Amino acid sequence: MLSRNDLCWCGSGKKWKKCHFPALSASDETLLRQEYLKKYSIFLKTKEHIAGIRRACKLAAQILDQTCLMAKAGVTTNELNHYAHQLHIKAGATAAPLGYGDPPFPKSICTSLNDTICHGIPDDVPLQEGDILNIDVTCILDGYFGDCSKMVSIGQIDEEKKRVIDVSYECLMRSIQILKPGILVCEIAQQIEPYAKEHGCSVVYQFVGHGTGVAFHEPPQIPHHINQIKIPLVKGMVFTIEPMINAGAPSGYLDPKDQWTFRTSDGKPSAQWEHTLLITEDGHEILTNLSR
Repeated sequence: MLSRNDLCWCGSGKKWKKCHFPALSASDETLLRQEYLKKYSIFLKTKEHIAGIRRACKLAAQILDQTCLMAKAGVTTNELNHYAHQLHIKAGATAAPLGYGDPPFPKSICTSLNDTICHGIPDDVPLQEGDILNIDVTCILDGYFGDCSKMVSIGQIDEEKKRVIDVSYECLMRSIQILKPGILVCEIAQQIEPYAKEHGCSVVYQFVGHGTGVAFHEPPQIPHHINQIKIPLVKGMVFTIEPMINAGAPSGYLDPKDQWTFRTSDGKPSAQWEHTLLITEDGHEILTNLSR
């Protein structure tokens, strides 16, 4: 796989970082787009795609923020789901999770409570004081996808839950800070796993971030645990980073009844924050501007 110190794909005999990276002409961008699609199945986005994805991401962030404000003791996650679904309809958007997968996901948002790592299904159980909740929103607007999630604390929470929420947020933000053309995919996890371990937490290895924008899930995978994926980031890449951080063991198990809900193997709490990111010519842009 191509890295910054490899010979440039153009045949000049120079290293890529000294030749066509990072400044690219329009024709160079076309060649790079073809190269990434062929080598990695990664679809680099054009200005037109990015404009549409940016709108979808802004809407997803707005729906997420408004839904999080509704999350209080006594409110059910089904009520949150209904509220978010109506916000999608009002904006002329579609909730991407609804009907997705096999078996089809039955709700419009994911609500992952306490020891649920991800893909929690909204239900009629009221939220209680001391709960922590991840709300995950992905919307489709004019054919483009925006994907984000954040944590909500219901009243006073214990120190373990507070720690896993804080560590998961810091893991996300540390990994975002390094993003720019030339950074390797594997360097993202290098900002996440050591920090999580240093603070007594673990990184879920069974789920990853992913490319997105014109489909719900696209290449590349973005692992949050230490890995060897040496794909260089380039302008036009759009993907999520969504580290799932556990207070205990890094593993989880799938609920055999609903085939979606994924819980920690030891019953300890889990937390996650998620952004959709764009790699720009000299850095990055957070497309889902969430307020903590």
